Amino acid sequence: MTTTARRVGARRAPLLLAAGLCLLAGLDAALVLLELPAPVTSDRLPTVHGVLLVLGFVGTLVALERAVALGGRWPYLAPACLGAGGLALLTPVDLTAARLALVAGCAVLVALYTRFWQRQPSAALVAQGAGAVSALGAALLWLGGLDVPRLLPWLAAFLVLTIAGERLELARVGALAPTAEQTFLGVVGAVMAGVVTTLLWPSTGSLLLGAALLALVAWLVVHDVARRLLRSTGLPRFTAACLIVGYGWLGLAGLLWLLFGPVADGTRYDAVVHAVFLGFVMSMIMAHAPVILPAVLRRPLPYHPAMAVAAWLLHLSLALRVLVGDLRDVTWAWRLGGALNIAAVLLFVLSAAASSVTARRRAARRAPAPDSPGTPDSPGTPDSPGTPDHLRNPR
Repeated sequence: MTTTARRVGARRAPLLLAAGLCLLAGLDAALVLLELPAPVTSDRLPTVHGVLLVLGFVGTLVALERAVALGGRWPYLAPACLGAGGLALLTPVDLTAARLALVAGCAVLVALYTRFWQRQPSAALVAQGAGAVSALGAALLWLGGLDVPRLLPWLAAFLVLTIAGERLELARVGALAPTAEQTFLGVVGAVMAGVVTTLLWPSTGSLLLGAALLALVAWLVVHDVARRLLRSTGLPRFTAACLIVGYGWLGLAGLLWLLFGPVADGTRYDAVVHAVFLGFVMSMIMAHAPVILPAVLRRPLPYHPAMAVAAWLLHLSLALRVLVGDLRDVTWAWRLGGALNIAAVLLFVLSAAASSVTARRRAARRAPAPDSPGTPDSPGTPDSPGTPDHLRNPR
């Protein structure tokens, strides 16, 4: 890796650090909500838990990835504002300032997709852009005083459509039929219609959203390249397994919305929230981290079996929490499952960090002098079948 590449990665590291701090604070808030001992306790943390993790943590990661792909300086305003807004939620400052920063970050993210569209329009960008609009809608509604449970469909659509758009990019590699893309766009439209309708007619909107999510899951299971990778080994198999199991959790969330309508509190709300954001979103983050983070930070992150241990711990503990704790109303299973959810996320973070550090040390022992001829300007992580097109050659 050249000195230039290291400097580029170092400039992006503070944004990743902001996202990481939002993650840790969100996990701390989760302990408080589970009524378990937590390192930090405050009245604010539990109330901002959801927004902190969705916009502060994942939102910053998504915006940083897009900024890297687009290039230039101004795109980094998106992850900077989202990260700053997430961190501001942890301070005593008025919540309005944090909410404004999150609105600004989401607005810049929408602008990023506009620039991508000008470069090369695609159905995948329609889905990802719709996700960014959902994030902006959630941030504006929260700024306007709407409570977080009412924002749930908007926050879910942000990440679900963003991820679905990325998976469409990869499905197109396998010669996707034109009718499949049209069906995909129809499902995206149905998801957005359901999200908007939940504000005016919550029962109707929830039914539409649930049905649309089930249709989206069906489309992804049929067309995603992940199905063909389950018999492989190493990173491809790990990625495929995380994707397929994640689709199952998203399907469960859609089914709960379809059967029970609006969920604003209680065990069903907990089940839907964590099926989407832990079972689906966190599983997708685990699946793509060994590919996307090296492209963003210019640091190696090779796959290690400990990552699979963390992923399976996440899904097994989530099954205990949701299927037993929430849906059967068993308090000890809900609490134990929640505690193990947190342990699984932390285990993955530690495993990834250890894998990256070990790989860098090995590379340093083998590498020639910095900036010498033949030194690659990348972390040396090859593209995998899970690499989105816009990150195969990041700027």
